[in-house]
Amino acid sequence: MENMTPQADQMNETLAVETCPEETKPAKKKRFKEGRRIKTITPMSIFMPYVMRQRCDACNFISDEIDITAIEDYVFKKRAEGYKSFGIMHVIIAAYVRTVAEKPGVNRFIRGQRIWARNNIEVMLTIKKEMKLNSPDTVLKIFPEPTDTAADVYNRINELVLENKQEGESDFDKTAKALTSIPGIVIKGVVGILTFLDYFGLLPRFLTKLSPFHGSFFITSMGSLGIPPIYHHIYNFGNVPVFLSFGAKQSQLYMDRDGTVKERKTVALKIVTDERICDGYYYAAFLKSMRFYLKNPDKLDVPPAEVVPDID
Repeated sequence: MENMTPQADQMNETLAVETCPEETKPAKKKRFKEGRRIKTITPMSIFMPYVMRQRCDACNFISDEIDITAIEDYVFKKRAEGYKSFGIMHVIIAAYVRTVAEKPGVNRFIRGQRIWARNNIEVMLTIKKEMKLNSPDTVLKIFPEPTDTAADVYNRINELVLENKQEGESDFDKTAKALTSIPGIVIKGVVGILTFLDYFGLLPRFLTKLSPFHGSFFITSMGSLGIPPIYHHIYNFGNVPVFLSFGAKQSQLYMDRDGTVKERKTVALKIVTDERICDGYYYAAFLKSMRFYLKNPDKLDVPPAEVVPDID
C-alpha cells in the first residue's frame, strides 16, 4: 500500500520549498546511538516479547476521528505567517512530537526480545515525487527534538525536501537502487544478515538513521487520493512501533446540546501500534494527549515546559 501514499494531505498541501522564517530553523545535532535498554520494567513486560516474537504478532489496531475545525484555522494562520505549504500533516507530526516529550514510552522499540528507550525522535513520511500513477515514491526521515514547535517541524521537512530536490534522489533511494542492482538471491541473503545483526544491535548507526524501517513513527496520508485511511502494517524488519494513516476531509452533521443541527469537518485516523513497548493505559494516555493538541494546535507554537525522560 506504500505506493498509494500521496505527496500531500487532503488540504492540497504540498511539501514544496519556500523561504521560512530563519529564527525557527532547527539546529542540527549528531546522534550516535539508537537507544538504551530499559531495565526497570515489570516482569510481564519483560516476558511478552518472547511470546509475541514478531511485530505482526503484537499489532493493535485503533480507529479514531478528529474534528479539524481548529486545525483548519491554525493552518490558515500559519500560511499567513509565511509557511506556505503548512498543512494537517505538519500538525499531526508536531502533536506526536509534543506527546512524546510528555509520554516518552511510546518512543520505545523492541530489539532482541528486549525493550529499549529510543534516544531520539525519528519520523518517517512517504511521498510521491509527482502526483502521477506511475511516479516513484520516496521516504523522508526527520529527527525532531522534543522541544520542537510546529514551525520547527515544518522547517525540518522543508529543509529535507530541499536537499532531496538538489540531489535528485534521497539517500534511501540511492541505497535501494544499489541493493536492487544485485541478484535477488543475494538480496535475500543480505536482508537475512541485516536482520541477524539488527537482532543483536550490531547494525551501524548510519544504516539505522537511513532506514525507513527503524524509527519512532511512520505517517501516511490518503487524503489527496480521496479515500479513507488504511490500517497500515508495521514491519517485522526494523523497529517502528507506531504507524498512522489519515484520510480525506469529510463533512458530518451533528446535533448540538441545544438541539441545533450543525455541520463540522472531520478526518479519520487509523493507527497500528506495537503493544509490547507499553501497556494499554499508556497508549490511551498517548492518544488523549494527541487529541488535545490536535484540538488545540496553538499550544504547538511554544516549546513544552518540560521534557519528561523515559524510565531507566
